[in-house]
Amino acid sequence: MIKAPPTPKGFRDIKPELAKKRREVINKITSTLEEFEFVPIETPTIEFADTLKGKYGEEEKLIYEFTDRGGRKLALRYDLTVPLARYVATYNPTLPFRRYQIGQVFRGENPQKGRWREFTQLDFDSVGTSELEEDAKVIAVAIQCFRQIGFNKAVMLINDRKNFANFSPEVARAIDKLYKIGEDGVVEELLRSGKSKAGSLEILNQVKSTKPTEDLEKIFKILRETYNLKGDIDFTFDPTMVRGLDYYTGSIFEMKPAMNPDDLTIGSGGRYDNLIGMFAKKDIPAVGFSFGLDRLLEILT
Repeated sequence: MIKAPPTPKGFRDIKPELAKKRREVINKITSTLEEFEFVPIETPTIEFADTLKGKYGEEEKLIYEFTDRGGRKLALRYDLTVPLARYVATYNPTLPFRRYQIGQVFRGENPQKGRWREFTQLDFDSVGTSELEEDAKVIAVAIQCFRQIGFNKAVMLINDRKNFANFSPEVARAIDKLYKIGEDGVVEELLRSGKSKAGSLEILNQVKSTKPTEDLEKIFKILRETYNLKGDIDFTFDPTMVRGLDYYTGSIFEMKPAMNPDDLTIGSGGRYDNLIGMFAKKDIPAVGFSFGLDRLLEILT
């Protein structure tokens, strides 16, 4: 019997049953997005390395970089957000520009359950307005999409990166691991960053007791009054949620399958008002969301 060559670690074939289910889920999501006037675009799988570098903080080390025969430094796209920023700076579309995109992205991380080195992202974003109504719109549309594909108990955890404005990046990264490593693990992380035991506990308690910002209170009100969503059922405030990417500037959010923050995240997003300006050389605010297709499909199948 001839043995076929294997796929590289972290890469995989997708069999017909899963491919069909993926297509069904994607079609339901994109149909809902188009009802809310989000339009599709596509961008290249490969970008110049300098386009991607300097945008992801410590996660930049996961970018797949290579040099082509002409000596050009290139990279496989890490996500669909930075290419969107380049797209907007290139074509200067009428704002607000509401788009969605489906495509393969690549990250050189250790594969584990629900995480691959190549995977499909489905993102939607609103570019060009800093109004909090747009944050609420993105959150509400994401919740609607999850309801359409059968996640009737899914809940959006919401926080504001401004709540961490007075903390160092090392502290924020430690807090971001709370649900993975527990409170003791967070304290250990803070100790390694130079904090005392008492200081580490004080930081943890301070974060846990944080209240919603004024912006979040406004967003919650819009979600309730405009979109008829219910607090602690459809969405909830989580003061310990940070989101790892450095480009977030305001509201941040993660979708969980149910009211259990320990569950794997099946979608996430937030406001990033400075990223597109890096390319456009002017202020262009934006807010968006990305579906974790592989994880949500594992739950559905």
